[in-house]
Amino acid sequence: MPISDRPWLPLAAVATTLLLWASAFVAIRHLGHDFSAGALSLGRLLVGSLALGAVAVSRGLPRPSGRDWLGLVAIGALWFGVYNVALNQGEHHVDAGTSAMLVQVSPVLIAVLATLFLGEQFTQWLGAGLVLAFGGVVLIALAEPGGHNDFAGVLLCLLAALAYSIALVVQKPLVSRLSALHVTWLACTVGAVVCLPFAGQLVDAARDASGSDIWWVVYLGLFPTAVAFTTYAFALRHMTASSLGITTYLVPPLTIAMGWLFLGETPPAMAYVGGVLALVGVAVARRKPRARKVVPQPA
Repeated sequence: MPISDRPWLPLAAVATTLLLWASAFVAIRHLGHDFSAGALSLGRLLVGSLALGAVAVSRGLPRPSGRDWLGLVAIGALWFGVYNVALNQGEHHVDAGTSAMLVQVSPVLIAVLATLFLGEQFTQWLGAGLVLAFGGVVLIALAEPGGHNDFAGVLLCLLAALAYSIALVVQKPLVSRLSALHVTWLACTVGAVVCLPFAGQLVDAARDASGSDIWWVVYLGLFPTAVAFTTYAFALRHMTASSLGITTYLVPPLTIAMGWLFLGETPPAMAYVGGVLALVGVAVARRKPRARKVVPQPA
């Protein structure tokens, strides 16, 4: 059955991605005491690469062109490598909910990059919404830390957002030529290779970690990595990069709720104001300009 007969599939893929990514912020925060940023990134990516490879190889080996490989290496190094290490280290200083809100500067960058390099239309509604959303992110960054957030954590989360934004724009044309599964598997494998220098830290951390923490690392590799990145790549194939990037603003409310429930921590008060402003920006940015009514001219 063609995708046109199942328009709900991209939306279901987006919903799955958002729930799993929200849980990832909480899991990363929980594991920060026992795993360094690099060790956690490598462990997560190794599990994700093996899981994705088992499925991807059974569906045939992909044959990327030389230009495709350049894109895959860029995505793997930026999204799976730099993004994970920066975010993991940032969550050593910033609570899960605040880090999730800080990463949401990415739709601002995605919209600009998609306009410049993908030829997507930058509407007035999108511009106004992104200004509001960016203002919300600024408030989040300037919120009183409550004694546990610091400027280094804010900068690291913003670095993760930048790496994610560039990788998403690079990935958009790739998923039109290759399957979402193969793109995610190859990029995840590249990310694992990039993080191999942290292998010694991973071995030491795994030796001292509890069994439940090991399973949390496996969870990060299987679900927020293997499943969520694949569903996100599938959705990207059927949606514009800017529209899909904006939907990630739904991750912070989910992360805040999970962080409160499982970790007993919440963001600073001003961060909530910024988060609400960012969500208002999402609603504005997703509005489409009205089509002008064409009045027929008399012959």
